[in-house]
Formats: sequence, C-alpha cells, structure tokens
Amino acid sequence: MNKVELAKIKEKALEEHIPIIMDDTLEVIENILKENKPSRILEIGTAVGYSAICFTEFLNEDGMIDTIEREEDRVKEARENIKKAEVESMINIIEGDAVEVLPTMNGMYDVVFIDASKGKYPFFLKEALRMLKTNGIIFADNVLYKGYVLSDYNKHKQRTAVRNLREFLAELESNTELETEILEVGDGLAIAKKIR
Repeated sequence: MNKVELAKIKEKALEEHIPIIMDDTLEVIENILKENKPSRILEIGTAVGYSAICFTEFLNEDGMIDTIEREEDRVKEARENIKKAEVESMINIIEGDAVEVLPTMNGMYDVVFIDASKGKYPFFLKEALRMLKTNGIIFADNVLYKGYVLSDYNKHKQRTAVRNLREFLAELESNTELETEILEVGDGLAIAKKIR
C-alpha cells in the first residue's frame, strides 16, 4: 500500500467534506482486524475508498474486500484512489444501491463494515448477518449519529434516520447470536461478533 497516496486521499476528502472514517474509529477497527486477519471483508458504502484502502493492510494473504457504492462520481474517484494506493488487486467495487445489490450476493464474509445510509441500517444488518461467518464481526459506524440516537431527539429532518438507528441498535442488543458493544468513539461504533 502506498501510504503517501493514502495521506493525500484523506486530506482531499476532508477538504471536500466527504465523510470518511474518523481516526479514532479507524484505530479501534484496525486493532481488531490486526488480531483477526480477515480473508473477506464486505463494506457497505465505499465513498472515495479511503476505509477500504486502510483495511487492506490487515487482510489475510490473498484477502479481498467487496465494497458497494451507488454514487457514480464516488465510484469513479474510489477506483482512481485505489489505483493510486496500489491495492487494486485487493478491492472489488460493486456499483449500485446496496438495498438492491445485497440480496443478490451470496458470499460469506469474516467482517462486514456498515457505513452507508443511516435509515437503512436495519436492512443492512439483516443482510450482513446472512453472509457473516461464525466468529465474524460486524462494524457499524456513526450509530450514535451526533448524539441524537441516545437523546430524546425528534426533529423532523433526521427523524427517520434516528428511529432506524435506534431500531438497529435494539436488534443488535437483542440478537442472541451476537455479542455486541457500542463504543463512543467517533460518531459511535457498534461492534457485533457472531458467536454462533
């Protein structure tokens, strides 16, 4: 991986206000990936490819990341970034809306990283669980959504996203196949391990 290019990709994304994974969130995930050395990662929400590029460092030999992105411009930029970072052989971008793409997928994954439309998290969880190997891990970013999810926030604009994130967290907590923790790093990170 070309770390110099990775730093430039990060800088450009921050300058252009493109949401990328926060440093403290990334650090938590990287520490877990380091221990587990996954072979297959599924990422829901590519943006400009920054997190996927970061994750390649911790893949098992011959490991692969499938990442889904619906916005054409982002896909184009992600492809360019992945090329610049010299990790093309490890990342496969699937262009399309994750809501439509996920039900057509049947691969099994060691790790699923959810970082896309907040309102769709319950749906993403259902699909992620279907494709997650035993002992696999789901990471979901921004689950506290600026603190709204745990407060009594009810403004119209974000109401659906907040309601669906609450539903998502409730499903994680109540699922007996999962061991879940919610960390207050970044904008909230859920880590759920499939224990059976």
